[in-house]
Amino acid sequence: MTDKNKQSQQRLDDVVAKARRDSEIRGHGYREQALKLYPWICGRCSREFTRANLSELTVHHKNHDHDFNPSDGSNWELLCLYCHDNEHQRHTEELANQGIALEGKKAPEATFNPFANLKDLMDKD
Repeated sequence: MTDKNKQSQQRLDDVVAKARRDSEIRGHGYREQALKLYPWICGRCSREFTRANLSELTVHHKNHDHDFNPSDGSNWELLCLYCHDNEHQRHTEELANQGIALEGKKAPEATFNPFANLKDLMDKD
């Protein structure tokens, strides 16, 4: 690896590390607030949490904007890891169904028809 590539890689590593630190700091602020405001129960499956498994309880932003954190907690709900993942998957699928891709591009339409030549296959016998 050349010196220029090493410097470029180091800058990239620094940017990624800073973004992770900033996200961690921001996350602890609203996470700690949400854990004080709400009971330690998943808002979807009603699983209860204790200090032993509290790391499996996440803060979900209802409007999917992680920068919108009102101190009254109106944009948050506590969800277990599984329900949180499911909620984000549902949101992604909803956007795709509306023709909106997360990168701002229109999602490609499906053109494959698995039954296109079914009649031909059935007539072969």
